[in-house]
Amino acid sequence: NTLFNALLNNEDFRKLDFSNVKLVMGGGMAVQKPVADRWQEVTGSIIYEGYGLSETSPVASFSVYGEEPREGSIGKPIPGVEMKLINDDWSDVEAGPDAVGEIAIKGHNIMKGYYDRPEATAEAIKDGWFRSGDLAKKDDEGFYYIVDRSKDMIIRGGYNVYPREIE
Repeated sequence: NTLFNALLNNEDFRKLDFSNVKLVMGGGMAVQKPVADRWQEVTGSIIYEGYGLSETSPVASFSVYGEEPREGSIGKPIPGVEMKLINDDWSDVEAGPDAVGEIAIKGHNIMKGYYDRPEATAEAIKDGWFRSGDLAKKDDEGFYYIVDRSKDMIIRGGYNVYPREIE
């Protein structure tokens, strides 16, 4: 959001010719719909979003090129990569529209481990699955939506409260 907003608010940027722009990609944080809409209005191009971490070298999922991106979605796993939602004990989260779990990623892009940190590696990787620390939901079509970071979640009166929702 920050970079796209900065560019959109720059008068010289808005005067540029965008006719040769074929693909615009974003990552790091979800692009808000008003920003994406304004970007498309100014440049004529859609922002496609991806998701990954240093440990996933660096992309694990991406919007589906050629389809209208889904607001708030980090897309689907890229070819050769699997993603699923897990509980704290590594068990799979039961499917459902409100099911939230930690994103686990498996594929050719996953790191071998943390250098000289076997305990940290064992905590992060099990049977080839890497736990991301990010909490998400998954829709019926396989698109993932980040809810928050697992370490940031607040439990209040038995309910999970996600700082991102409050923000």
